[in-house]
Amino acid sequence: MKAEHSYALTVRWTGNTGSGTSSYRSYERSHSIHIEGKPDIEGSSDPSFRGDKTRHNPEEMLLSALSTCHMLSYLHLCAVNGVVVNHYIDQATATMAETPNGGGHFTGAILHPVVTVADASMIEKANELHKKASELCFIASSVNFPVRHEPVAMVGENFGSPPPGI
Repeated sequence: MKAEHSYALTVRWTGNTGSGTSSYRSYERSHSIHIEGKPDIEGSSDPSFRGDKTRHNPEEMLLSALSTCHMLSYLHLCAVNGVVVNHYIDQATATMAETPNGGGHFTGAILHPVVTVADASMIEKANELHKKASELCFIASSVNFPVRHEPVAMVGENFGSPPPGI
């Protein structure tokens, strides 16, 4: 039997400045995301849409979900395939296009994972595993736009912070 997983959260709009949504400019896009037992996430819309640039926006959170899902799938594959990863960092990017009806959609995302492995003999396998990680990532499998990968693997020590220059 296939497992099914459920998720729940509460989104609360906190941007009523006194007159609700009486006009496009009369309200803030501020909101909070509450998940039981976890710190709240303070959100807003992208500043291009009158949002607060100091808060997380949905577009950034979608990109972070893609990046972290890929990373977690990748680290799992490395662990079961004998590739010892000592450090992982991804500077992910994505593009969204607005549509004439006022909506929009993502046109693509690129993950740029830089991975340090314990030994030079692991580099080829480390790079290959990104393809399989992409296939396993629940989030990448759920979106309708391309998610590309431009990985770099190098040899590095086991340390808590990234190597110089990353």
